[in-house]
Amino acid sequence: MLFKIASASLIGIDAYIVEVEVDISFGMPAYVTVGLPDTTVRESKERVRAALKNCGYSFSSRKIIINLAPADRKKEGSAFDLPIALGIIAHLEVFPEEKLHEYLFLGELALDGRLKPQKGILSIAVLAKEKGYSGIVIPIENEREAALVQGIDIYAMEDLVQVVEFLNGSESIAPSCYLPEELLPASEHDVDFEEIKGQQHVKRALEVAAAGSHNILLIGPPGAGKTMMARRLPTILPPMTFSEILDVTRVYSASGLLKNRNAIGERPFCSPHHTISGAGLIGGGKIPKPGNVSLAHHGVLFLDELSEFQKHVLESLRQPLEDGEVTISRAAMTVTYPSLFMLVAAMNPCEDAMFGMSASAFECTGSQRMRYYSKVSGPLMDRIDIQVEVAKVEFKDIISRREGERSEHIRERVICARNIQTRRFKERNIYNNAQMGNKDVASYCSVDKDGEELLEMAVDKLGFSARAYNRVLKVARTIADLRGEESISVVHISEAIQYRILDKYF
Repeated sequence: MLFKIASASLIGIDAYIVEVEVDISFGMPAYVTVGLPDTTVRESKERVRAALKNCGYSFSSRKIIINLAPADRKKEGSAFDLPIALGIIAHLEVFPEEKLHEYLFLGELALDGRLKPQKGILSIAVLAKEKGYSGIVIPIENEREAALVQGIDIYAMEDLVQVVEFLNGSESIAPSCYLPEELLPASEHDVDFEEIKGQQHVKRALEVAAAGSHNILLIGPPGAGKTMMARRLPTILPPMTFSEILDVTRVYSASGLLKNRNAIGERPFCSPHHTISGAGLIGGGKIPKPGNVSLAHHGVLFLDELSEFQKHVLESLRQPLEDGEVTISRAAMTVTYPSLFMLVAAMNPCEDAMFGMSASAFECTGSQRMRYYSKVSGPLMDRIDIQVEVAKVEFKDIISRREGERSEHIRERVICARNIQTRRFKERNIYNNAQMGNKDVASYCSVDKDGEELLEMAVDKLGFSARAYNRVLKVARTIADLRGEESISVVHISEAIQYRILDKYF
């Protein structure tokens, strides 16, 4: 007798339907799983056998063949335990078979029949809604995560016995009922821009970067506050939209990093150590997994001590920075992960930044700077829109009792600038100035004759590349948006050029 149960699996962060076919027939007792199962799937035989026995159901001694379709894709994980068990139980005719066709089932079985949580549930719930299923049956620990998807019934179960009761039409089992705001974590930050002493020009540069989602590099001696300011950048970024929350949560869910959270409600801040490998930063492995560039999706990727990262690791950032996604190819599959992040980097002005430092500021020589900056390639530096020097904090600023501007006030200006960009690009598939292509720059970043003369001087004397020229215009457009001005003036261009201090070294 053949029974078909719908389940799902993941490729990257995207889910696809897996049809679990359970055929029970007369013959020598056997249990065979086909359809490219991995070791975890093959071991389901023992988990299912024990769970059925401990829940009071008999495990058939006939020939059982389990097929996981499509058969040409590798199946991984323990999520198929529940649909396999239901296919075997259906042979006992303890619930109406037609109920199996209305829902999508997944969950790992403990030996006593309890359902254990799975990763990637959010993507699977989205898929179930798109495919028109009446609902999805999942472990109770995944309830609030799946409930982020509105418009489909979520049935969160504790064990196999409860699933069978549900299929028998038990009125005591109802779908989850949550409002979106109930599922999102409270927004809170334990750091604030007001804690930063002095550094007004750097805070201004960070505000511009946040307003246009521009990549930024902070250059200064140890102890100047580079890391402190970078960690406070998320406090001035606009709050995520519900669509962005779903996108980021899908990445973390597929990676198994949600832990006890229902959703990722704040913009991610990822700060990998400089010893990280290329696979750790970009993603990869024998079974591809998202790297830090994807975990920072819609958030901030902070690379402290930029010049200490391996050069080939930094070079791998070039494609994600341009495309907003990263593609990982393996012999068996090609996986694409989103990576639309804001890059924030920090580095010392030279290798001997602390050498000889006394009460007076220590100045690195031009040759020292050149040698140190050469550890970072010119093409990568071209992709960093804003480069700003962070000076040593003066004593009068350290002891000052004057409070700086709060993050919430800066955030209001950033949100106003982002709203202008949203209206500007409403017909385009971009959301901020940093994402503008060449045609968009030509359309929205026109300058007058005085502005052209200033840009010509910058190109000739500072050696701007064509990419750097475009990025200066993007930053100038953001500065104009912060001031609520429609046209780009010489003042905006002048400030944007000041944020390209490293071009003379490349």
